[in-house]
Amino acid sequence: MDWLYVLMPISGVNIFWPGLIVLGVGVGIIGAFFGMGGAWMVTPGLNILGFPMAFAIGTDIAHMAGKSLISTLRHGKFGNVDYKLGIVMIIGTVLGFEVGAQMIMWLERIGRVDAVVRYLYLVLLFAIAWMMITDIRKRFKMDKLAKEKGGDVDKLARGLEWHKTVHKLKIPPMVHFVQAGITCSAWVPILISFATGWLAGILGIGGGLIRMPALLYFVGCPTHVAVGTDLFEVAISGLYGAGSYTYKGRTELVAAMIMLIGASVGAQVGAVATKYVKGYGIRVFFLIAVIGCAISIVFKLIAAANPSVRTLFNNSATVLILSLVAALSLYIFMLFLKGAKAEIAAKKARGK
Repeated sequence: MDWLYVLMPISGVNIFWPGLIVLGVGVGIIGAFFGMGGAWMVTPGLNILGFPMAFAIGTDIAHMAGKSLISTLRHGKFGNVDYKLGIVMIIGTVLGFEVGAQMIMWLERIGRVDAVVRYLYLVLLFAIAWMMITDIRKRFKMDKLAKEKGGDVDKLARGLEWHKTVHKLKIPPMVHFVQAGITCSAWVPILISFATGWLAGILGIGGGLIRMPALLYFVGCPTHVAVGTDLFEVAISGLYGAGSYTYKGRTELVAAMIMLIGASVGAQVGAVATKYVKGYGIRVFFLIAVIGCAISIVFKLIAAANPSVRTLFNNSATVLILSLVAALSLYIFMLFLKGAKAEIAAKKARGK
């Protein structure tokens, strides 16, 4: 079965190439649907497939930059991208990313990078899962109470409304973002993007894992605008990050190209699918993906701490992450087909 493995010239490891294809196509669909690069799944996925963590981070960022750019262009056609907001956030993202990347180099030198990154991933994923569960539960409760009273909840209503508190910060300059439909201090998106950029540099993510929830809950963007704007920011920060990690010799371009070919196709499907799914529907899918990814990292930590069950839990982590990507991608693809079919039928009916 040697033909199923390919030698990576820079890192020197043999990688199961079908796994790279599954990650590329699947994360292309999922990333465009959720409004992020998908690196929060690819970095642990690459590590599980056999890449050292530093190479998993650098390779993922390179793949993510190209895919997110394709997704951004698609979302832009639907009016889902607030370019002004994205450009403002670039300031904090670039600064934060470089701080995080330098911390990774230091952790690699002292031999602690794998353990620190995995535990930080775990804490972050569970924190986001809690936030999403709380938000969805409160929103569904609002829907239930409204139906009991014979009315409907405002489509823009949210379970969590932390952005209302954040918007009380009136430090100049105050900026209005047209597509997002909000006015706030420019320091709000800058500080949020610095935090997400720092985590991006440490975890090898485009920041989308936390930036999409941050845009929803702290900036106050509608879900579809958060999706498109986040992808724009991921593309820009990803291009910078790819250059930074390639300069540091931690990017495996062969693997990145294999994934990018599939991701460029999947991104088209995921972007269009957002037309047919309600805002909170996207959040529910996002929650499922976050929980699944967290469980796979727990398996990896158990394997590292217990040599007697290392093979079992390493294999379980591989199967889980690839199955999660494949299952979510397939479901989103079915939503895409169903929505497109209904839209075509409606156009034909109007034509008659």
